[in-house]
Amino acid sequence: MRIIGIGNALMDVLVPLKSYELIDKLELPHGGMLMIDRERFDVISHTIKDLEKEYAAGGSAANTIYGLSKLGVETSFIGIVGKDEVGDIYENDMINSGVNCLLKRSESTPTGCATALVTPDSERTFASFLGAAQELTPKNISEELFTGHDILHIEGYLLFNYAIVETAMKMAKKLGMLVSLDLAAHNFVEENRPIISDLLKNYVDICFANEEEAKALTGLSPHQALDKIADMCDYAVVKIGSKGSLIKHDGIVDEVAPIKVDTVVDTTGAGDLFASGFIYGITKKFSAEKCGQLGSILGGTVIQNYGARIPNNLWKEIYKSI
Repeated sequence: MRIIGIGNALMDVLVPLKSYELIDKLELPHGGMLMIDRERFDVISHTIKDLEKEYAAGGSAANTIYGLSKLGVETSFIGIVGKDEVGDIYENDMINSGVNCLLKRSESTPTGCATALVTPDSERTFASFLGAAQELTPKNISEELFTGHDILHIEGYLLFNYAIVETAMKMAKKLGMLVSLDLAAHNFVEENRPIISDLLKNYVDICFANEEEAKALTGLSPHQALDKIADMCDYAVVKIGSKGSLIKHDGIVDEVAPIKVDTVVDTTGAGDLFASGFIYGITKKFSAEKCGQLGSILGGTVIQNYGARIPNNLWKEIYKSI
């Protein structure tokens, strides 16, 4: 099976922090995501200019596609970057990961950037400047690009651009594809609750949410939220952190334990890589429980390192676990 992802093509800038002081100073939602404009992006960039940083091609859907590609799945990714050095780095990083890059280039807008501030509790707080990514429109997708793919994966952060999300989902269903949606940060879900509910009912087959996102969408506890989401789509997945995940499919609920993790370094990419493992299981026609176990392996591995990329030497252990 082949997977195509659509999302905000953002360069991830990962900044480990020793305290919560900077989060408060910059007035960012701890553990959440805030969309920022160019002016605020410049302020944040200046504030962190002397701090330790790591860079990698990112964006939620791109991270999931990266993970699937590393698992040997044929993948493609649609997004927009700028005609700049950062855009070149982004494209090369995805290509080197084995992804068929279907990137467009903006003539005048720089490549977007997601600044992830990692606090001592290993939570990441995102300040996302979309840059060129916000220029993605329905004109950038076509049945020709989707043809030959079996699953469409879309990130919830793209919902600011509802037109392209709905167009892509409609196109995928017309071509007989499965549609996977990974919800965005809890504050973003709360702001877009009616839109997300409609998409789940009409187009989505697989929905991923963490505990906070599930509550933001339904107002309910994890188990109750799972039931409500499962009423709207085929596979409902609610991730509950160190307790693992809840999955409901065909009326059956599976509680999947997390893998043993000695030290949590950074939760960036945990949900994205969980989705990689889960969707990989779908491509192999595994049970919902086994799909969740694969998600736990990838999600539990990535949080032991900084950033949303798993070091190459650890993939050998992942293959053995699978």
